[in-house]
Amino acid sequence: MRTESNGRRGMTASDIAARVIELAPGLLQGLAPGDLANILQAGTLRRIPARSIIANEREPAAELFLILHGHARTFTITPKGEKVLLLRIPAGDPSGGRALLATPTQYLVSTEAVTECTALVWGRSSILPLTKQYPMLMENALMIASDYFAVLRDLLVAASHHTAGESIAQVLANLSREVGRKSFEGTVLSINNEDLANEANVTIFTVSRMLSEWQRKGLVVKRRGQVVVRSPEALVGSLKPVLTF
Repeated sequence: MRTESNGRRGMTASDIAARVIELAPGLLQGLAPGDLANILQAGTLRRIPARSIIANEREPAAELFLILHGHARTFTITPKGEKVLLLRIPAGDPSGGRALLATPTQYLVSTEAVTECTALVWGRSSILPLTKQYPMLMENALMIASDYFAVLRDLLVAASHHTAGESIAQVLANLSREVGRKSFEGTVLSINNEDLANEANVTIFTVSRMLSEWQRKGLVVKRRGQVVVRSPEALVGSLKPVLTF
């Protein structure tokens, strides 16, 4: 296990292994303890400052990342230069999966750290031999890719059939489950109106109106740069038709 100069201080190889066991990342499921140890040993620990770019779309997919602390998100830039947010990457999820491909290619999307992150990073030269030595790695990666496709399917269905309120509620419910921080008030989400509107594919005005309505009903608490969701189930259940999540 290598630690870069900007890696998380005080994390030993044992700490890394314990964190991975705690997170149970899908990428590393089904591996024997000894195999898992070898894979972790090949990675490099890296600290990534908040709001910094982890990977840029259209640049060579040279590294695979596994987030251990914090969370990131993917985005793309339209031909007009507009930033479109795509998926959140919570702790335990990988990023840069195209680095696993035998044929060199480019990152499909960009990834940025939302909060300060700590990640294990494997270069292509180290991760590709591991996929051949441990085929379960590639099988897990394919399952993750399949899960992403399912998310894309749900987003397309939501865009076609959900109301604006349903789309916003679904985004808040998903974020509560994936990256929310529990507090006595509910689940705290670090997200502003602009990002929420982007993720729900609605206008900022609509987000502001819906949050104000839900706050009056006691379903959420809105603060600067934060939304506290009292109960994701109650929020989703307050809308008709009832959404599943």
